[in-house]
Amino acid sequence: MRRHFEREMELLKRSLVILGTAVEEAVHKAFLAFRRRDAILAREVIEGDTEIDRLEVNTEEECLKALALHQPVANDLRFVVTALKITDELERIGDLASNIAYRAISIAGRPPVEPDFSFDEMTSRTLWMVKQAINCLINADADLARAVWMADDEVDLLHNRAQEVIKDEIRAQPEHLDSLVDWLVVERFTERTADQAKSIAKDVLYMVEGEIVRHRSAEVRAWFELRQGENGTD
Repeated sequence: MRRHFEREMELLKRSLVILGTAVEEAVHKAFLAFRRRDAILAREVIEGDTEIDRLEVNTEEECLKALALHQPVANDLRFVVTALKITDELERIGDLASNIAYRAISIAGRPPVEPDFSFDEMTSRTLWMVKQAINCLINADADLARAVWMADDEVDLLHNRAQEVIKDEIRAQPEHLDSLVDWLVVERFTERTADQAKSIAKDVLYMVEGEIVRHRSAEVRAWFELRQGENGTD
């Protein structure tokens, strides 16, 4: 019975990797489609969301099957519960990628306009968070989970700056209102994607350490700053 359960846990991990990889690719393509104003690539992202939804449902069913048939305890229970939550969070990231892709289609048919904020840096940091959130889950890496959590602070700073810049440009260039609103919305979707990656990192910390940490940002920040200080003295 135990061997059968372990085999199912490996299948569940594999399902999470497949789902996570599909979501990561969708986010990457969505950012690229918006940056390049590429409606064809954007439609590819939108069409691919159906497959992400299918993978999400299958992974959720595997989690529920494991809970019902094997009644796992301790570390095994935490893994299955965490996988169930993260499956939902990955699907939400997939939805955000589709929303960005719709905006890429919207902006593609208009004259180009580009607000003066660090969009490429913001998307690069967000993509790193999504990728590493999946890695810290698969490898049960608490240190990496904390790093992902702290990376969200940088995205938030870029988000706040972007909001100010785009609103100023809307006032200065009302003739580009529709496109600038698309930029504003996509920037917000990017920030929300980073938030979802941060949520996955928090779930991983619960899975590895057995404690709910979502309201303990100060402790995680103190740990992260200590580690940075140690690395700086090597």
